[in-house]
This record gives sequence, C-alpha cells and structure tokens, in this order.
Amino acid sequence: MTSQITEGSKLHSGSDKAGVGLFTPETGSSIKVTKANALPKRGEEQLGRSNHWEVRTEEQAYAYLPKTDSEIENRYGKRIDLVELTDNPVGRSMFINDNPAVGTNPDRNKQHGFFFTADNCIGCHACESACAEKNDTPAHLAFRSVGYVEGGSYPDYKRMNISMACNHCDDPVCLKGCPTRAYTKHAEYGAVLQDPETCFGCGYCTWVCPYNAPQLDPVKGTVSKCNMCVDRLEVGLKPACVSACVGNALDFGVIEDTPESREQCKTSIPGFPSPEITRPNIRFQQTKSMPEEMTRTDSMPVKYRKGKDGQYKPVIDQKVGKKQHWNLAKLNSRENPLVLFTLFAQAALGTFMVPFLAALAGVEIFELFMASDMMLVLVVTSLFMTSFGLFMSVTHLGKPFRFYRGFNNLRYSPMSREGLGLALFSAGLGLMAVCLLATNTWFNELLVSSFDIELSVLTNALPLVNLALGSGVFAAIAGAAGLYYMNQCYQIKARPFWNHWQTVTSFMGNSMSLGAMVSGVMILSTLAVLSLPLLPALQLLGGVWLVGVALEAIGLIGHNRDLNASENEGGAAHYIQCTTFGKTYKLRNLMLTLNIFAGLTLLALGELGLLNTQGLASESVGVNLWAFVAWSVIALINCISAVIGRALFYNLVIPTTMPGAFFWKNKGFEQHARDIGLADNPACGVAPLAH
Repeated sequence: MTSQITEGSKLHSGSDKAGVGLFTPETGSSIKVTKANALPKRGEEQLGRSNHWEVRTEEQAYAYLPKTDSEIENRYGKRIDLVELTDNPVGRSMFINDNPAVGTNPDRNKQHGFFFTADNCIGCHACESACAEKNDTPAHLAFRSVGYVEGGSYPDYKRMNISMACNHCDDPVCLKGCPTRAYTKHAEYGAVLQDPETCFGCGYCTWVCPYNAPQLDPVKGTVSKCNMCVDRLEVGLKPACVSACVGNALDFGVIEDTPESREQCKTSIPGFPSPEITRPNIRFQQTKSMPEEMTRTDSMPVKYRKGKDGQYKPVIDQKVGKKQHWNLAKLNSRENPLVLFTLFAQAALGTFMVPFLAALAGVEIFELFMASDMMLVLVVTSLFMTSFGLFMSVTHLGKPFRFYRGFNNLRYSPMSREGLGLALFSAGLGLMAVCLLATNTWFNELLVSSFDIELSVLTNALPLVNLALGSGVFAAIAGAAGLYYMNQCYQIKARPFWNHWQTVTSFMGNSMSLGAMVSGVMILSTLAVLSLPLLPALQLLGGVWLVGVALEAIGLIGHNRDLNASENEGGAAHYIQCTTFGKTYKLRNLMLTLNIFAGLTLLALGELGLLNTQGLASESVGVNLWAFVAWSVIALINCISAVIGRALFYNLVIPTTMPGAFFWKNKGFEQHARDIGLADNPACGVAPLAH
C-alpha cells in the first residue's frame, strides 16, 4: 500500500530512540500502511480495555483503531509523540466525565487526526447524525457538518461533499484567542478540548477558527465543539462519526499514518481554507478530476478556481449582481453592543489623551485647562464613557455574569489584554479623579457648605498634583495598550476583511476625531468662562479632529484598493459592501469627504483670522456663533459616519469557513427561514439571532 503525502513530499522510513519513521519532504516515495485490527471475539470486546466506553458486541472491525508504527514528526515539523513536548506523565488521566481511569489505547499520547476521502463521500449525513446523537446537540448546532461544492454542467456536472469537524490543530487559534482559557490542547491524542462551563460566550473562538468548528449556542450562551470522542479513543474505538460513515469516506488514527486503501494524504481540497493558518490535523484524498471552477450552494459570494499549481483558490462569486442597495435595517445586528463598545472606548481614550498629552507637551491653553476645575469633569466623563463601553461588551456575552473570566488568558489572548488595558485605563482615571477632587473648588465648597469639612486642609501635606499627573500618565499608557490590543483582536487570518491595516487607522482615527469633539466641548466652554482666547484651542482641536478623519479616510482608500484586487473572502466581503450595502457605503464615504473639506476650510479661515474667536463677548460674536455651528454640524456628521462605518465593519466580514449546503449552514436560508416564520420551529435548525 502506498501513500502520496503531497505533491513532492513523502513519509520516509527513518529511526530514532522510539524506533519510528521520520517525515522528510522528498519526491516519489511510499510507506507501508498497517492494516486495521482483527475483530475481537464475541463476548471479549471489553477485555483489556478501560471503562470509558462500552464496546458493543456487534462493533465492526472498521470501528477499531489500528495499531501502527507512527512517524517522529508530522509534515509541519511538529513531534507526533506529544508527551515528549510536555512535562506530563505518560499515564495521566483525562478525567473524562469525572472518570479517573487511564485509557488503554497504546497510542494515546500521539497526535491523532481525521482522514477524509472526498471521492467516497455520498453526502448521506450519517456522520452528522452519529455526532449529534452521541453529543446530544440541539437541532441548530452541529459539531460535524457536511457541505459541498459543485461545478460543470450536464452531462459533466460534478459535486464534491466535504465533511468537517474540529481538526485539533497543531496551532489552535481558538485556544490562543479564548480569553477564559476554556480550551486545552491535551498531550493525549492531541485533542483540543473546550469546557463550556468555563466559557462566557463571547464567541471570539468562532471568529478566529477558519473551519467553523466552535459552535456558539445562542440559547445556552456558551460555546461547545467536537471533542474527538476521546472516551471512545480511550478504549481503542474510532470517533462516532467515523464509525457511522457508510461510504468509507471518514477515517481516523495517528496523524500521517495513511489508512488502508488510500492513495493520497493531502492537506487541502477545494473549499478548504489554507492549512497554514492553524496547521490542522486532517488529511485528504481527492483523486477524481474536478471542473476548473467549483461553486458553493450557500449564499456566500465565494467560489473556487483551479490555479496553475492545481490547487483551488477562493475567488469572488457575484451571486447578488452589481446593483447597489441601502439595506440600513440590516446594519442592526447582534454585534450592536460591540459597535457601541468600540466607539465609546475609543472616544473615551481620545477625550482624555488629547488635552492631557497637549498639556504635557507644554501647550499653554491646555495647561490652563488642566489646572482648572473642569479637568475633573473631563476625567469623570472619560471614565463614564469607558465604563459604558465595557458594560456594552459584557452585554454581548452569552454568560455576562462570568465577565471576570475575561482576564484568564493574558498569556495569549488579545481580548484578555484589551480588557486589562481598558480596565487599567479606568483605574488610572479613577485615581486621577480622586486626586483632583481635593483641589476642586466646586467640590470643596460643597463639602464646606454641607458638612463643614475643609478637604484641602486635610490633604494639604499630600503631593496631590504629582499623584494626579502620575495617575494620568499611567492611564494614558494603559489606554494606548488597550487600543493596541483592541486592534489585535481583529487581525484574524480567518477574516481577511478585518486583517488589514485599515482596522488600525479606523480605530486610531475614531479615537482622535471623537475624542477631540467631546473634549472640545468642555475645553472651549471653560476657556469662554475664563475669558481666554478660543481660537488657538479651536484650531488645535480642529487639527487633531482633521488628522483623525483623514487617517480613517486613508485607511479606507487602501482597504478599497487592496480588496478590489483581492479574490479571497476579504474581496468577497468588499463585494457585498459595494452591492448589498453599496449606497450606504457611498453615503459614509461622502460624509467623510465632506467633513475633510469642511474641516480644512474652517481651519484655513481660522488661520487667516476670519474667525475672530477672541471671546464670545467680542464685536464679531456672529462669526463666532457661525463657526461653532459649522463645527457642530461637522461633529454630528462625524458621529453618524462613525456609527455607519462600525456597523458595516461588523456586518460585512466573511470568514474563511467551510462550504455549507443549500438548507444547512447557509446564512441566506437562515434569513429566509426567519423572514417567513419557518425558524420558529426548533426542528428547522435555525438558531435565534441573539443569546
């Protein structure tokens, strides 16, 4: 029996202390494949096996794991014997269902994986049914699902089914992304297991996984996924889905050990995302010739075209034509809390940091403002905005009362680091507000009149000015870190529409423009009350605002250019942006353009002295009022533009996920089922929109 690993690679027999083979990338080789175990005698099925799973007396031979000599490393250079990579003992219990017994599988410490032969899959969904029965999943969830791609025309029409579950990857991005540490990569079988009782339902793992393996249950509010049927593996049985496959399309075993009657051992087939994202432990065979172009039957505007290297790459499938629509109602989604969270958090950062950094830089007017009583109001306003944003992010969770678990994975998760940065930013603002209270004239007068307490006398010996300054610096550093990791949360390879530098410019630009607007209201009103010149502050705040808006516009130009030239899922998302939301997209761009020109005009008029803002009581009060009205209109347009842009950001993204079918795993059908009321029947398998 021979095994073609990939084009131009092979498994070559080698030796080391373990006496197993070594994978080497050479051409034209083969390995001998060990046959499956003999069928146990009737009545002795459980003999010598652990009690994790009861072996049926009628269990077929193909349901048993074969005994094989495995390779040392897989094709990615990762050790297959995982115990050698850890300090864990060989005989460690997995405590499956609280069972302390240790499995009897001799290969339990080696990386296992699935093997899918697309040529054999008939699309019967027996694997889905077996998985659903074993894991007792509701109708709207499926740990394993079967989709398909098709191509050609009669009489040469061809369809290829794809059965997919979790691939228990070498580099599990779900584990690294999960803020609660609900995921564990086990040395036993290399299984990536998830604990729904730890999960708080943020759904971030469903964003980063390119294979749609983690399933967010909107009813329970937690994520769950394929567990590799480790209880069956412990007694030497293959997973339930593999045992149920009637076409011999699915198989399972130690990775790189090619099953019987297989000719290939590839890492990708048409419709499968790039294996370089996570290095999944699944291998494929697909020998039948396929058309040059394969399409998806779900609503995703993606198809696959064969390249010169014989590999299929995603390209845009213009399923909805080129007509442009508004679809403003579709901007309303379950991601609305995240729209508010990101905008309020970014605005809060800018509100505090623009005047604070300007004062540190020695700008006199901002130094005067920082020394005034209104600085406390600005700090408290920033704190309130950040708190509101964090509250909205908590409402997005399926289990909001578990929010404190979001700091569990600071080692890997950008979401944990984002939350910590914003929490520390809030703490810094709170400490600064406490320091400013003692020197605040209004607060001290209130204490004296109400309680006859002179706080300034009690705190006279404390270096409150330095403490307030230090707290502000701490808050600024923590806020910058929070904004950085907020951006890192969206640099996801499985979501090319987000994985672009435009996300950075959008977040920074909104922080500057929205922050300059909010802080400008307080700064200019304070300067007016103090009869100080308004023009320098207005010009500086307007300049910061303009830089923020221009930064966002530059990012959008680059995003449009790159995605127009892209044929992946990012380009497909941009196609939806230009068609389904085409008019809304144009409106947002038009508002940005008008704002930039209007802002430039007002700044130029200010520099030329045509906006005399030396004081509201001056002779040119009419000009002053019109200038403020103009800036107010621009600010309102900027707010509308920011909300539309952020809603588009969350609604448009198309992940590099597996193909669905016409009725199953099809977003278009799900929406249709909701529109006509079919989704009200739980058996339909369409989940509610919110959790």
